[in-house]
Amino acid sequence: MRILFIGDIYGPPGLAILEKYLPTLKQDYKPNLIIVNAENAAQGRGITQAIYKQLMTMGIHVVTMGNWTWGNRELFDFIEETNIVRPMNYKNAPGKGYLIFQYNDKRVCVINALGRTFMNTTLEDPFTGIKAILETEKPDVSFIDFHAEATSEKVALGHYLDGLADVVVGTHTHVPTADERMLPKGTFYMTDVGMTGPLEGIIGVDREIVINRFLNGFSTPNRVADGPVQLNAVFIDLDLKKIQRIHLESETV
Repeated sequence: MRILFIGDIYGPPGLAILEKYLPTLKQDYKPNLIIVNAENAAQGRGITQAIYKQLMTMGIHVVTMGNWTWGNRELFDFIEETNIVRPMNYKNAPGKGYLIFQYNDKRVCVINALGRTFMNTTLEDPFTGIKAILETEKPDVSFIDFHAEATSEKVALGHYLDGLADVVVGTHTHVPTADERMLPKGTFYMTDVGMTGPLEGIIGVDREIVINRFLNGFSTPNRVADGPVQLNAVFIDLDLKKIQRIHLESETV
C-alpha cells in the first residue's frame, strides 16, 4: 500500500497549494490512501463543513485533526457522518478517534491522538490507548497521526508502537523534521511532517503579530500570513519499504 500524508493545512493558502499540487502528487506517487491533517484549515482554527467537502472533492480519503479540533463549533453539527478522525484521547467527545475501512483485501486503521506534554495533561493516555485500539482491531495496515508538542513524546510513541503500527508520524509544530526512517522493528516514523500553508509567516501566522507577542507579551489576534506558500508531506510505500519527505513551494497560488 502507498500512503500520502499532507501536513497541517493552514488556512486558505494551505488549501490553495494543496489543490494546486495534489494532482501532480497523485500522478507522481500514485497513492492508494491520501490523508490530510486539517485542524488549522479554517483560518488557522478548526474545520468547516465547506472545507471538508472541498477536501473530499479533491480526492482526500481521511482527515485527521488536533488541538484545534473544536476551534470551529460548526464541526459538532456534521462530524458524525464524515471521514474526520478527531483525537482518540478526548474524553466523551463526538465523532471517532479512529477509522477502520476496507481497501481491497486489507483492513486499514487511521488513528489520531494528542500528546500531553506541554499541551493538555487531562487527556487520556495516548500510548496505551493507541496500543489497545491496534490490539483489539488487529488491522492489516495502521497509520497514526500523533499531534504533539514535545519531540521526545513523539519519538517515545514511535518506539513504543514499533513493530505494532505500520506508520507513526507527528504533526502540530508545523516545522518538518529530517528524521524520516524505519524504526528497528519495522514501523515507519517521522517526528513532524510540517505544515501546508504560508512559508514566510511564523507557523502560519503573520510574522509581525507573533514577533510583537514575544516582544510585548501580548498581541492582536492571529491572522493567516500572506506571501509564498509551502506544502509539506510524507509518502510511505509499505511494499517497497520506503518513506520520503516532500517539500514544495509556490510564490503564488
